[in-house]
Amino acid sequence: MYLDKAKKEEIFGKFGKGTTDTGSPEAQIALFSYRISHLTEHLKKNHKDHVTARSLTMLVGKRRKLLKYLYTNDINRYRAIVKALGLRK
Repeated sequence: MYLDKAKKEEIFGKFGKGTTDTGSPEAQIALFSYRISHLTEHLKKNHKDHVTARSLTMLVGKRRKLLKYLYTNDINRYRAIVKALGLRK
């Protein structure tokens, strides 16, 4: 399994307010970014997997909504997470 409990705790510990903080936008965006990168690699090998392609599109949409929420409510947190994850160029 590509996303076990230890990997989740590592992501939440690095981007959230602690290992048990699973609800903050930063932690969710980091988790979505990890899942998006995994699904992208899967689709490079299996380009006919339409279910995974749809799941990837939905995950990107969820991440975009959370980024928009951070942008409108706290621009400094938005800039920090974008810089930490390297989302914008």
